[in-house]
Amino acid sequence: MAEERNGEDTVSEYLGQNPQLAQWVDTLRGYCESNKQWLARREFILKNMEAFPTVEPGVSNSNVDRLLSLSMVWANHVFLGCSYPQVVMDKIKEMGEGIVVQDPPVHRTTKDEVMIKGKRSAAKEADADGCVKRAKCGPNELDSRPAVRTTTRPVSQKAGPPPQAPAEHQSFFNRLYKAVAWKLVSAGGFGPNLDHFEILRSCVESCKQTLTCVFVPLKDIAGLPAGRTQKEGHVCEIRCQTVYIGTGYGRDEAAAKAMASKEALKVFQGRKVTVKICRRRYKGKDVEDLMLLDEQPRSQGFPPALSYPFQDEQLEDGST
Repeated sequence: MAEERNGEDTVSEYLGQNPQLAQWVDTLRGYCESNKQWLARREFILKNMEAFPTVEPGVSNSNVDRLLSLSMVWANHVFLGCSYPQVVMDKIKEMGEGIVVQDPPVHRTTKDEVMIKGKRSAAKEADADGCVKRAKCGPNELDSRPAVRTTTRPVSQKAGPPPQAPAEHQSFFNRLYKAVAWKLVSAGGFGPNLDHFEILRSCVESCKQTLTCVFVPLKDIAGLPAGRTQKEGHVCEIRCQTVYIGTGYGRDEAAAKAMASKEALKVFQGRKVTVKICRRRYKGKDVEDLMLLDEQPRSQGFPPALSYPFQDEQLEDGST
């Protein structure tokens, strides 16, 4: 407690010597922030101002916006238990080092605990299923088994990306992960009111690549339940560098693209993203596809592919 009180006294003394700074920083307090939350976030802002040379009291610029965004991310994590992509968590941990919060809240239901429980549940289900093979795959399954199981089916039926494809694409998606993380920080975090496609598009283009969107009327997709085949609407699939990243449904193409982008951005909310080869359906056939995955365990299979950039003679000829 002495350390906490000494920290607050030091900040108060510093602001007392800089009245213009004190007046400016007080305007940054949020309407709903408690004294405890504000004093901690104020210390975070003042501690890190030197790392943003163009930050000046009363002058608005991009560095001010970034510092304030990071201060809110840090406060949300400390007081509300919010979790962000790992690159952001590492940054705010570094920036908040040395700031002592007296009696901080204990967040028992953390994302890590949820993931651990999910992995345990998935492991139990796998034990119960025994050796039953399903036409799907998830992060846990691929971590412990080879991605391409050529021993379970004839080589003549093989269609898909080469085994080295995930490694070839991984470095790009590591860069994209960081770009998305910082973009979401500047936007105030992931939420339903964002322009998800614009965020995804701008991040991909900043990494010198482009998105590919494929649209299919919902009624034309094979394998859906009978009750849904007559439903109006479109489905959008988004890929980047031939890697699948999201699917979405909407009343029209624009709405479907927005939903697919939102689902794609959800993948970037974990600690990392990984490119893997997974089994899914395409035009009624099982194929191997390049997928971008987070670390969350999956209880369901992937939606059927709307496009397939790895065509071979077997698929083109329609043979089985």
